[in-house]
Amino acid sequence: MTADQARAAWLAWLAGERRSSPHTLEAYGADAAEFLGFLTHHMGGEPDLATLGALTPADLRAFLAHRAAQGDSPATRARRLAAIRGFLRYLTRHHGMAALPLGALRGPRPKPPIPRALTPEAARAVATEAGEVYALGRHERPELQAARDVALFTLLYGAGLRIAEALSLDLGDAPLPGRDDALRVRGKGNKERVVPVLPAVRTAIAGYLKHRGPGAADEPLFIGARGKRLDPAVAQKSLREFRRLAGLPEHATPHALRHSFATHLLGAGADLRSIQDLLGHASLSTTQRYTAVDAAGLLATWKKAHPRAG
Repeated sequence: MTADQARAAWLAWLAGERRSSPHTLEAYGADAAEFLGFLTHHMGGEPDLATLGALTPADLRAFLAHRAAQGDSPATRARRLAAIRGFLRYLTRHHGMAALPLGALRGPRPKPPIPRALTPEAARAVATEAGEVYALGRHERPELQAARDVALFTLLYGAGLRIAEALSLDLGDAPLPGRDDALRVRGKGNKERVVPVLPAVRTAIAGYLKHRGPGAADEPLFIGARGKRLDPAVAQKSLREFRRLAGLPEHATPHALRHSFATHLLGAGADLRSIQDLLGHASLSTTQRYTAVDAAGLLATWKKAHPRAG
């Protein structure tokens, strides 16, 4: 069996047995073709099944290095490696090829995307005006829902919480005027952190609770129209409607409010270690992504304001 025949058999198996989508078949087929073309030059001849069975991790590293030199991003190279692994695994299981010692081979790690923050004006608009979508009269409890969304989005932007962290809060956790200045939050890995709460957040929460009404301390703080704990999808939908109503960018999401919290603190002079603690990041490297956002904002300001920037 030639390498091209093996590739065709693999794609037929993916289509028939795994029911892979046409997009997957196209991408994986192209990845395998690139790899086989590289091997033809790398080894001085068109590979066959025996050649593929004798590959080493060094051969795959050479291919990935070649693709990097051709301009492939880390994410593209990681996808190519996944496709090649699947191709070789198929040959081992279905065509008797010897298993290859590729377990220790690690693909490139794609860089995490730079967080996309809102401008301070846009973030404040979300935090204070998001309830306006309920004035359209298509909702069951518009006053409650409007006050709830203002309180929720004010909390996300004012304290940098994840949406799941905010929605897991109970009535007994509610940061109200006259209570402690800090809010205890249980984040990823069940780790607890303490975040300060601004007066504006306390005021928004108090305004919402006037509509929500009293309840037991272990009842959910943020509730939906039927009194159950608010679903994140409902909050996301509400903000999606508001951003279209207000003409805000498509990346105006609940999580963007957390990004905005960190970015605006950094821009105002807060140090990375403090922001790391406030966000509950396990690693400082995660928090350091916000320095790229701040640098990009400074560059945009420079280009707009400097007389020689044009």
